[in-house]
Amino acid sequence: MKAAVIVFPASNCDRDVATALTQITGRSPAMVWHANASVPGDADLIVLPGGFSYGDYLRAGAMAAHSPIMQDVIARAQKGTPILGICNGFQILCEAGLLPGALIKNASLSFVCRPVNLTVEAANTMFTNRYAVGQTISIPVAHGMGNYVADEATLDALEDEGLVALRYTLGDNPNGAARNIAGIMNRERTILGLMPHPERACDNALGSEDGKALFMSLLGALS
Repeated sequence: MKAAVIVFPASNCDRDVATALTQITGRSPAMVWHANASVPGDADLIVLPGGFSYGDYLRAGAMAAHSPIMQDVIARAQKGTPILGICNGFQILCEAGLLPGALIKNASLSFVCRPVNLTVEAANTMFTNRYAVGQTISIPVAHGMGNYVADEATLDALEDEGLVALRYTLGDNPNGAARNIAGIMNRERTILGLMPHPERACDNALGSEDGKALFMSLLGALS
């Protein structure tokens, strides 16, 4: 599996996810600057990392969604290249129209940085095949704008089509997200956006290894 990590101004989790990918896949990902015109042609996974791209001005991810590299990311997405958006990456995917809905300020109006418990809702995808449906996992969040919102029709469609990948367990929703949604996929299940940081849960020394299975799932599916 050859991954490409997109680096935007004020990305700050790009090296974290690159380290996780290198340790798990045995291959260092390509680090692609946002001003580049294209993603390396041999990349079979594109990662939009966490951070505060462009300082979260206008809206989180709004400016990054119009970076030069995103034209190629969108084109690759339309051709079926898998894309993983973590935290700010999830926000960018929504702003770019690759996933429905939006991420707004946390209901508490405070930045939240702590481990959260998640329930795996879908395990038959390239991102989650190393998990089991109903499994509870612990992965940290770190965001001020992680409150997922969408109209009722969109929320119903996500539920009905099995596109909710991860949900905050009852009582552990850190941001007020609608229906406790922590991560969603597109209809083709080739794009996953999630607010929790799996790259920060790949070593027990950091408190949890529960995020490792996400990258192992991708490695198995794309190798």
